[in-house]
Amino acid sequence: MHKNPILDIQNINKIYKSAGKSLTVLHQINFSISKGSTVAITGPSGSGKTTLLGLCAGLDQPTSGEIILNSHPLSGRSEDELAAIRNQNIGFIFQNFQLMPTLTALENVMVPMELRGEKNIRNYALDLLDKVGLADRADHYPVQLSGGEQQRVSLARAFSNKPAILFADEPTGNLDGETSDKIEKLLFELNTQAGTTLVIVTHDMELAAKTGRIIRLKSGEILSDEVQSSAKASLLNS
Repeated sequence: MHKNPILDIQNINKIYKSAGKSLTVLHQINFSISKGSTVAITGPSGSGKTTLLGLCAGLDQPTSGEIILNSHPLSGRSEDELAAIRNQNIGFIFQNFQLMPTLTALENVMVPMELRGEKNIRNYALDLLDKVGLADRADHYPVQLSGGEQQRVSLARAFSNKPAILFADEPTGNLDGETSDKIEKLLFELNTQAGTTLVIVTHDMELAAKTGRIIRLKSGEILSDEVQSSAKASLLNS
């Protein structure tokens, strides 16, 4: 276990019941993640990656076990309490972007800050859009943006509440190669600049190899947990 981990996963199990039968999606998952690190969670389809990411982010509750996020135990919390913890600690990049279609790019980035009750947020939101190369698209709606542009808005929004930890579910899965490279570069740049812990679910082993650690899942269990050499990760990130 890491000293003072930002994320501590203890004996997590997730079981779904359907038609009187039980389906175990995750079984006895244990790991902890230190602050400021970069971690990839990989594995074949159906291995439980996205389910695990959702549990780590407090978007769902495990059947048993405990998740402690930035010193906050998540078990037994109401949805309002979990929402408050997420808003104070987490950024999340969804594979399908999850932008609000009736809001402009700028307004989408401002939402988490508005929920926190912050004031004078427009200039900071514009600065984030500028960092992802979309300052000139601030007044455009999601339908007016390409997939890559929507993902960049999603990335700016994820960093708008200055999260302690950022979860990214297949952040480059729907993008072409050139756009994927740009999103990867932005993820690691913002991670480095803000000191934000980065946890990525991905099928892309080239992207996974750029992180400091790879946790591999298979059939709902941890197959391996490999710390990358800092030299290797640094070289691949350059």
